[in-house]
Amino acid sequence: MDQNTALLIVDMQQEMANVTASGRQRANPKAEEKIAGLAAAFRAAGRPVVHVMHDDPRPESGFRRDLPSGQPMECAMPADGEAVFWKTGSSGFVGTGLEQHLRYCGISRLVIAGGVAAFCVNSTARSAANLGFEIQVVEDALIAFSLPARNGGELDAGQVLEVTLSALHAGFGTVLPASEVLAQLPAAAPA
Repeated sequence: MDQNTALLIVDMQQEMANVTASGRQRANPKAEEKIAGLAAAFRAAGRPVVHVMHDDPRPESGFRRDLPSGQPMECAMPADGEAVFWKTGSSGFVGTGLEQHLRYCGISRLVIAGGVAAFCVNSTARSAANLGFEIQVVEDALIAFSLPARNGGELDAGQVLEVTLSALHAGFGTVLPASEVLAQLPAAAPA
């Protein structure tokens, strides 16, 4: 994996754990473990880890930086010196300075993990591809929840994840498991 590759972790905030604890159906129950493993491997290989977090302007939202629920989950805690961008909308590229930061650092490929797959991960990955970044979306390092169907009923979390990943893979980048991403990384940073 080239030096021009960064891990982009999207919205891994305590509110994700709160929604999970509420009993809402979720795909990828080990996503946090996969994200922590990816972050550790990228750091060990000397590759950048970049964080995007949601600061929802709605007062009723748990995704606000002034609340405990808006703080990073342990599995995605930014290390010293890692860039953190706060967004108020769905895409990590809108109004954040993320694109400028990545270009300044010479990053042209993003490995994307986090939550929620059908919303902010999807928007961020599509924006990245539209801006010319090569993207890899880590299928087992994503949180996906069930979704109310527009005509009634509920869409299963696994279905929501599969449709999201299929659309991303068909037109925006590559979808692969964490094991394949880890296999591309060198074992440790050069001395």
